[in-house]
Amino acid sequence: MFDQLLVYPLLNILVGIYQGLTFLHIPYALGFSIVILTALIRLVMYPMITSQLRASKKMQDLAPHISALKDKHKGDNTKLHQETMRLYKEHGVNPAAGCLSAVVQMAIIIFGLYPAFIKVINLDPAKALAEVNNNIIYTDFIRLTKPWDTLFFGVPLAKNPSELMAVMPMVAILIPLMTGLLQFIQSKMMFSKPKEALQKEQQNKKEDFATAFQAQSLYIFPVMIGFFSYTFPVGLSLYWNTFTVFGILQQYHVSGLGGLVSWNIWKREKK
Repeated sequence: MFDQLLVYPLLNILVGIYQGLTFLHIPYALGFSIVILTALIRLVMYPMITSQLRASKKMQDLAPHISALKDKHKGDNTKLHQETMRLYKEHGVNPAAGCLSAVVQMAIIIFGLYPAFIKVINLDPAKALAEVNNNIIYTDFIRLTKPWDTLFFGVPLAKNPSELMAVMPMVAILIPLMTGLLQFIQSKMMFSKPKEALQKEQQNKKEDFATAFQAQSLYIFPVMIGFFSYTFPVGLSLYWNTFTVFGILQQYHVSGLGGLVSWNIWKREKK
């Protein structure tokens, strides 16, 4: 079902982009096709993701008020829940606003883009013609006439960094490091808190579960993504990093530097 609804339509768009780039004699057409399709998907999802980011920003802005309510109604969960809902209503915040958009995003990414790129990257170029032309392509206009080149600036998209360690050690190391770093930057920008909330947390000796989980995931998730990129094909890292870069730009447009401000890098440079 997902192949018919998501994977095959995306593959047809990808092959169409590839054919266009090939017609223009642009080198590394398959790699650039992955980048362009990822950018197009991100552009289509831009309003939905922006709405989710703004809802998240509002929730973070209310963090000091929610913390004050926890102190005021400590031990009375019913009253705390009522006052929290009232606070959300006063500020026009819907805690579930970003849930639907997040589900749609994950469906497109996990069940659409990811399988599409896996299918393209794993296809043997010698067998890709029959597989793609006979089973996937909707129209003769974009049918492949020759196997595609899976190299991107000399790096094979179908190989994973662990397989390239013997022949391209620098590339094999840089790809997971770059993937993890970009993911960390995006996560750091998202996990921003007002100054009052940070001061309140510093005064407390014990953190609640949500705060502790957020602090740990800020570092654990990028490390996991970096490790996965070391074992997955380079083409998937290209897709993921493109998606992350556009995510960083969109996050900056919605809420600025976010959590990166806490590093005080820009303040030191200004001084």
